[in-house]
Amino acid sequence: MYRTLLLVALLGYAAGPAMAQGRDVPGDERAGTAGAQFLLVPTTARTTSLANGLTAGLSSVSGLESLQSNPAALMANGGTEAMFSYVDYVADIGVSTFGVAQSFGNSNVALFVTSWDIGDSPLTTAASPDPTTVTFDASNFVVGAAYARQFTDRIAGGVTVKAVGEQIDDVSGNAVAFDAGVTYNVGETGLQFGVSLRNFGTKMSYAGNGLGSTDPIGGSPGSFPVEVSTDSYELPSLLNFGSSYTRQFAGDVSVAVLGNFRSNAYDQAEFAGGLELGYGGLAYARAGVNVMPDQDQSANEFWSVGAGLRLPLSNSGIAVDYAFRQMGDLGDQNLITASLTF
Repeated sequence: MYRTLLLVALLGYAAGPAMAQGRDVPGDERAGTAGAQFLLVPTTARTTSLANGLTAGLSSVSGLESLQSNPAALMANGGTEAMFSYVDYVADIGVSTFGVAQSFGNSNVALFVTSWDIGDSPLTTAASPDPTTVTFDASNFVVGAAYARQFTDRIAGGVTVKAVGEQIDDVSGNAVAFDAGVTYNVGETGLQFGVSLRNFGTKMSYAGNGLGSTDPIGGSPGSFPVEVSTDSYELPSLLNFGSSYTRQFAGDVSVAVLGNFRSNAYDQAEFAGGLELGYGGLAYARAGVNVMPDQDQSANEFWSVGAGLRLPLSNSGIAVDYAFRQMGDLGDQNLITASLTF
């Protein structure tokens, strides 16, 4: 119990600086200066369809999927779980996620990897600005390990360690990030609360042969090698406060309502809401919305919908979920996730 209280105290101590950094004021010089923005993109179907607002957790959502919101919600896994998810992201970018989780009584451990396949692009240089048949590729990845523990019948805590990397041709950047969170279950009321800190870690630094070049010497035909120096970038750290409420009705119908407040250290604060309708623990329909209230709503209000099926087997189960996300000028996003539990 004292370890849980210590974790809560640390979260509260970090909340002040995170919210101060993410203050919504015109001309905030920190806005848009963080690297590794792909860490903010939800890559699983149920998480996306509920507006990435699972900070408080939800009994119908698997622990692996909840990791993107709060590592403490990994305790939703009650056995062994394997998950694969694919995102048809904007500009024909494909995002694949694979994870496994194992329960050990009051604890859970998980491993996961997310890979971004950005594809090939025509190579252009200052000397040859016109596209040719020569191409270069780009990719991002996240490899992580998570640990969660149920401290009491109501309180759980968790932490995730992530290796983050991105590569463009022969230039690459790397960093280490941490997530931490707590969930609180209010007895048998169906009400849950959660708080999480995400993407706190080292700066993203870049290196590689692509940073070297040759410059002419004072207009003469000769040249000499130089190396372009790059700055290091902070990760897009987040502070989340969330709640969820689940109510069972007659006829095996369940309704879950979610709310989430997200403070971004390098962007505006964001509100999220989600609704899930379930029948018999077999079929689900979901919807969610993300809103940044201090900007034009037509450009900063993203909504999502989704559906899922659970197929129980003898001692295991299969779940398949789909999500559609509208992203304004960036176009639409489709996700599909399949998981196996046993």
